[in-house]
This record gives sequence, C-alpha cells and structure tokens, in this order.
Amino acid sequence: MKVHFKKLIEPTTEIAAALSKWENDPSLIPLIRPNPNAEALLRREPVTVDDLAQRIKHNHIYLIYMQGELIGAMDYQVNPAHLYTKETHSAWIGIVIGEEIGQGKGIGAQALRYLEVEIKLQGLKRIELGVFEFNTRAVRLYKKLGYKEIARIEGFTYWQGKMWEDIRMEKYI
Repeated sequence: MKVHFKKLIEPTTEIAAALSKWENDPSLIPLIRPNPNAEALLRREPVTVDDLAQRIKHNHIYLIYMQGELIGAMDYQVNPAHLYTKETHSAWIGIVIGEEIGQGKGIGAQALRYLEVEIKLQGLKRIELGVFEFNTRAVRLYKKLGYKEIARIEGFTYWQGKMWEDIRMEKYI
C-alpha cells in the first residue's frame, strides 16, 4: 500500500469536491467538527476552490493519497486563538481520512508522523489538538504517538442525543 502526502498549493475543483464530500458525510460530521445541537449535524455548503484558497492563507493543508487516490487531508495552524494552552511556537492540527478504503489501515498514524516532521521543520515546538471523547480510536492513536491529555472541555459537541467533552492533548516535538 503506497501512501504519500502533498502540500496543497493550488486548489482545484476535484480537491474542493473531495473535501466537500467528507465535510458533509454524515458518518464523519460528528468526528471532524464541533456541533452545538442536532441541527448542526446537517450538511454544510459545498467547499469551493475559493474557499480552499482562503483556507490556505491561514492553514498549512496536506493531502493524503493512497495508491494515487485522494483519501484524506490534514492541516495545521500556527498559534491559533483556540489553543487551550496559549504557548507560542504551537501548532493546532486536524486530520480526516475521508475515504473508507483508507480507514483502519494505519494511514492516520503515518500522516501524523509526517505532519509532525513538517511542523518541526517550521521551527514549532509544540502540537495541540482536540478530539471528541466518543472518538476512542483517535484517542488511542494520539496516546500511542505520545500525545498527553491536558484538559477536557465539557459540553463541547452534540452527538447521539447528548453533549460530549472535547479532550485537549499536546505533544512537544
């Protein structure tokens, strides 16, 4: 299984369509964005090339390919306002393996290791992330890769009829 990563420099309609598909997939929505209520679990507007052009002004976005097929994306922001620990030289990361064919194959771990190297090359010293408490697979992965829990934010996201915590984790690199 050949996996490679590519920094998004020039958005295309194909890339926008893939991200739009994943951001509106009912099985992924609860995992990739906080939802204050049941209505928030509904579809969003499609992602456009212009949307992506705006995103890459503030996010470093990397595309994940398996066997030449786009299966996911990951990104980081430098010192965003939503960091739990306001420490300079920090990156906030996000990752989604959007295509089912790429899920459960260790690609998420490969992607995170790659992203950590890219972040370190930028001179950043710390990574922070948030993961919803019901996403136990992701929590296990982050712990396995050395991320430590630093906080829990109660009532952060809605899923399956109730509010769940956001677990904040960090790793120094």
